[in-house]
Formats: sequence, structure tokens, C-alpha cells
Amino acid sequence: MLVGVGLGPGDPELLTLRAVRLLGEASAVFVPGNLAYDLVRPYRPDAAVLNFPMTNDEGYIRRCLEENADRIAPYARNGLTVFGIIGDPNFYSTFSRLCEVIAGRYPDVSFATEPGISSITAFASVANVPVAGGFFVSDGNEQEARIFMKVRRPAALAASLSEEGYSEFVLVERMFMPEQRVYRGADLPEKSDYFSILFARRSHA
Repeated sequence: MLVGVGLGPGDPELLTLRAVRLLGEASAVFVPGNLAYDLVRPYRPDAAVLNFPMTNDEGYIRRCLEENADRIAPYARNGLTVFGIIGDPNFYSTFSRLCEVIAGRYPDVSFATEPGISSITAFASVANVPVAGGFFVSDGNEQEARIFMKVRRPAALAASLSEEGYSEFVLVERMFMPEQRVYRGADLPEKSDYFSILFARRSHA
């Protein structure tokens, strides 16, 4: 199994306890560059540094992804393998693209992710900016997804969003708690727990 592990915003002490445990348990650890290596070095000095170029050359990016996939897959087939990435592996990271390439070339490899402190929450701490109410996050591309917190009436909200072109919905209640529940699709409950998050994504034309 290949697990994408969030390494946090840049301080080795801001890794989660679970991240440190997985780094210690993994048979192999890979990271995309020296900055990520500096974060895992206190826990896994034997981590391998891979090349993930910062370029707009999609052909070169694809070749590097394929080379990295071929290097990682033999380890991920035979045991726990960690890919450590700065921030969170599901937010604006290369991990999802890497998984797509590995899945195409090595369909027997399974994947999972473990969250890390993202730059969004780290920024609020460093800048001493309390955040309340709705806010917008973008990487410069067109907005295709929205996240809603404290969703008390998810079915009604999803119905309203459907009229705006959103078609993919995921609701998570009480995540990482014993009562955690995950709902996917348009069949959402009428009422939800205070500790709930709804993810909505637009349809692609």
C-alpha cells in the first residue's frame, strides 16, 4: 500500500503523531524534494528524494511521474510505503497525479492518505488572523468545488447546489470520531450533525 502522508507547513515538530508513526513503520519512504526530506529526516534519514519538476512542460512532468511510479510501485506492492508531502496530500499536491499514474501501470497497488496541517490553517496561526464565516480559497484556476462546514440540512443544500451545476456531493459527519459516517451522491440525509462537512463539485461539460 502507498500512503500519502501530510508533513505539515514546514516545521518537523508540526507533523502529526500518526505521520511520525507511519514514517517509522514504513518499509520505504519517498519525498518530492529536499524541503520535504528535511521534514522527515529526524524520523527517516533513509528517505529517498524523488524529482518532481516545477515546470509547465506536461511531457516532462509525465515522464517524471512514470519514472517515480516505477520506482515506488515495487515497494508499495510488498508492504507499507509512505510518500511524504508538505502540507496535506489532498490539497493542491502532486500525490493524486502520482496515484493516477501508478494505478494505470500497477493496478494491484492500493492507496490511502493521512492528513497534515495545511498551509491554509498554518497561515492563520503565523499571521495571527482569526478566520470566521465563509472564505474563498483558490490556486488561480476556475472554482469547481465548494466546502461547507456545520451543515445541518445537507439534502436541501445539495438540492440548491444542483441548480447551480454541482453534481458530486460527499458529506462526512463526526470525522475521526467513533460515530463517523460518510455519504456520497445526491442521497443525503435531511438533517446532519453539527460536526459535518459537505463537499460539492461541479459537473464538467
